[in-house]
Amino acid sequence: MTAKGTIVVVGDVIDDIIVRPRGAIRTDTDTPALIERHPGGSSANTAAWLGHIGANVHFFGQVGEADNARHTRELERFGVKAHLQSDTERSTGTIVIIVEGEKRTMLTDRGANVIFDLDSVPQDLIAIAEYLHFTGHTIIDEPKRESVVRLIERASAHDVTVSIDPASAGFITDFGVDEFLRLCAGAHILRPNEDEARVLSGLDDVEAATIKLTELFPLVVTTCGRDGVIVGQRAEALVHVPVEPVDVADPTGAGDSFNAGLLAGLAQGLTPAEAARAAVIVAAEAVTAVGARPA
Repeated sequence: MTAKGTIVVVGDVIDDIIVRPRGAIRTDTDTPALIERHPGGSSANTAAWLGHIGANVHFFGQVGEADNARHTRELERFGVKAHLQSDTERSTGTIVIIVEGEKRTMLTDRGANVIFDLDSVPQDLIAIAEYLHFTGHTIIDEPKRESVVRLIERASAHDVTVSIDPASAGFITDFGVDEFLRLCAGAHILRPNEDEARVLSGLDDVEAATIKLTELFPLVVTTCGRDGVIVGQRAEALVHVPVEPVDVADPTGAGDSFNAGLLAGLAQGLTPAEAARAAVIVAAEAVTAVGARPA
């Protein structure tokens, strides 16, 4: 039975290696840098932020066997109910993130996430959810494409609201827009950034792109960096939510933390616009510290 306010997040767990060069990167020699290791993964980050802000959240994902206990602890310290599968053949996914101001370059090895099977998400976990959230990273891997369709169908059978963050304009372009949208059919919330909205809609104007996407998804919430947030609901006027300027230490996880604030707000009964305003505050906290999860 659905537990009101319960949010289930499914998907990636990653080890982030965050590199902040102290000067221009030089080839064939050394560049001084600050290098830190943090737990990450878009979906796992969202779960951590949900726990941090007090939501009732479960997370289901897959890591290398040697890292299961560590990543379970990292999620549980924020109050997340963690359900991690162990992969005995692949290591935990790793991303090297080169941060230069507000720009990032990401070098990705998806590791155990590649063969994480969405059909393995327990039915009893889906059944208790009011909201189910996952990202486009979960969609792009060959072994589980059709299982995305089945996951949405399983959630819909329990009247669960499904939320998807497309996660990467580059990956979507490589994957194919039409196929991506086909697999996402039936989801209720799409949470793109402006680049993803443009790629998925085929339109350059981000407002027009958001409106077009509401033809496929009842609620589309597009983040536009310092230009704020566009909230689109089918057949309704767009709502613009501004953001307050902050000193950005690390933009990694900004979208993940925004997703947490949005889902938590919706689960509390806020309107989409009100939930987006609450999400902006969570994201502002995220970008003022290094790493994609709460400090």
